[in-house]
Amino acid sequence: MDLIETTRMSTKGQVVIPEDIRESLGFGAGTKFVVIGSPDTILLKRIGRPSPSEFRKLLADSHRHAVKMGYKKSDVERVIREVRRGK
Repeated sequence: MDLIETTRMSTKGQVVIPEDIRESLGFGAGTKFVVIGSPDTILLKRIGRPSPSEFRKLLADSHRHAVKMGYKKSDVERVIREVRRGK
């Protein structure tokens, strides 16, 4: 479901996300975005908590990467202790 609307930038650099799009995507005041720019494109990606399935996938991907890099559980625990001590 692609929604297409037009908007324009204000003199202060502000761009309004059209109401139909905000409502259909559930964006409200205070919604946070990461902004990614390329020569002719700006991408807004909502920042939020991952769903439980997305979180499980992130954990599985992280685990696969750690195994590939040869990390052990003790390595991770050591780094966590160091960070918590402020090293």
